[in-house]
Amino acid sequence: MNKEIIFGTGCFWCSEAVFSQVKGVIQVTPGYSGGHKNNPTYGEVCSGLTGHAEVVKIQYDDNIISLRELLEIFLAIHDPTSLNRQGNDIGEQYRSAIYVYNKEDYDAAKKFLEEKAKYFIKPIVTEVDYVKNFYEAEDYHKMYFFRNRRNPYCKFVIEPKLDKVRKNFYDLIIANKD
Repeated sequence: MNKEIIFGTGCFWCSEAVFSQVKGVIQVTPGYSGGHKNNPTYGEVCSGLTGHAEVVKIQYDDNIISLRELLEIFLAIHDPTSLNRQGNDIGEQYRSAIYVYNKEDYDAAKKFLEEKAKYFIKPIVTEVDYVKNFYEAEDYHKMYFFRNRRNPYCKFVIEPKLDKVRKNFYDLIIANKD
């Protein structure tokens, strides 16, 4: 059955690159969620005045990949203990977030984070909430990594995350996707 979840792991270019290579993921759409401004632009989100986070909406087949497996990858590609920051990306728009569509996924995400908390020195600050809104990012953000591999950000930030996921989640990655 096809399901959806929204993850905020900092920069949506990173999240899209990773999750688009996962078996059972049907579509990954970068966008903005969790804020109060309707139809925000990238510039508005970056201003920090919209309340939105950079996110990816993931449509997946839960007969192929489970929510728990997606959550494992989610934790592996960012620091869930860093409030409103991932590396050099600073601001509320880079917060760690999980937005769900139903109570079952909400409870599963909360329980998962509680179970994993013991593996972190600092407290997990990941926001878990129901989806209030989702706005697709502008077209130039879509498939950014795959179109801009030589960009220094892609080379030094995204590529190491992809390498980590390919190594640690080998069985979940589509071979030769890129």
